[in-house]
Amino acid sequence: MSAALAWAETRLGHRFADTSLLDRALTHKSLGGINYERLEFLGDRVLGAVMAAWLYQRFPDESEGQLTRRFATLVSRETCATVARALDVPAYVRLGTQARADGGSDSDNILGDVVEALIGALYCDAGVSVAERFILSAWATLVSAAAGPAKHPKSAIQEWAAAHGARDPLYELLGRFGPHHAPRFRVRLTVSPHPPVEAEGGSKQDAETEAARALMQQVAP
Repeated sequence: MSAALAWAETRLGHRFADTSLLDRALTHKSLGGINYERLEFLGDRVLGAVMAAWLYQRFPDESEGQLTRRFATLVSRETCATVARALDVPAYVRLGTQARADGGSDSDNILGDVVEALIGALYCDAGVSVAERFILSAWATLVSAAAGPAKHPKSAIQEWAAAHGARDPLYELLGRFGPHHAPRFRVRLTVSPHPPVEAEGGSKQDAETEAARALMQQVAP
């Protein structure tokens, strides 16, 4: 049994009948040929459906808006990457030489994609019940840890600005850099009269989110 198969059986709780699904789920496009992108597409939808049903049943007294905010946090790229690291996915993801040198094995975007691809692989190999069992296990502490619906950092900083008489948040794109397959974006967030903060992310949206999170930590630690 290969190291990846043994890892999957231990950490994902499943022995793959079609081992090519696991190989594909762990393979980044930088290697060329078949990669995880189609499985990621499928896994993203399976994760969304399972998570929506789980939250609906788990929090019967929450409104649609509260459930939506909680859902958005739990299926976000950042949360999926957190799950990936907890499962030791970085040790098994297959990357091209340049992508690995560029830090791809610790990229939130790549790790989040791989977790969704693994969900897709579980679904294809054994059906929705096995994929659901994995999701309920891997996300259990994340769902339980939240005392209330998580608020997106950009929404939080918008509300903070309104409550404290500050100007509306202004996001400025400072630049894009890095390789084509793993670009990085840097933005500046200004909420006058507070000093501006800068942050980076794998997309403009991610960078804005990180800037909002950083500013919230300063104004409401």
